[in-house]
Amino acid sequence: MTAFLETLENLGLSTWVRESPSKLAYPTILWLHVMGMGVVAGIGAMISLRLLGVSSKIPLRPLERLYPLIWWGFGVNAVTGTALLLASATKRLVDPTFYVKMVFIFAGVAALQLTRNKVLRSLGPDDALPESARSLAWAGLICWLGAVTAGRLLAYI
Repeated sequence: MTAFLETLENLGLSTWVRESPSKLAYPTILWLHVMGMGVVAGIGAMISLRLLGVSSKIPLRPLERLYPLIWWGFGVNAVTGTALLLASATKRLVDPTFYVKMVFIFAGVAALQLTRNKVLRSLGPDDALPESARSLAWAGLICWLGAVTAGRLLAYI
């Protein structure tokens, strides 16, 4: 397993991300990763908070239009996260915190998609929320908080 991780870490892309003095390498990739995370977790949290009653005058139906932006942010995170992971594969892929982060991310994506399908596309008259709305909103908030926290802890643990 160690040999495989070392091979990943020694790929040209991995070495460039990790060692290049260019601002287009690690700093830009990390910045793009943070921006993507802000879009996904930020919009996800905004939708969850709205479902929990915050800013109740904001209509719910138009929030579904934000999903293409969420998926765009997720795509940016998938690409940049992979590049960052490859640059330090021997450290990250043996760290349990990385796997905790991944569980929270996949659960957060599932909560987002369920919220879209079971809540935003199933609103009753006058935007009446289905029963699952509050639990999905809390699940989303917890998942994104967990993913962001675990991601930050990766740098320090």
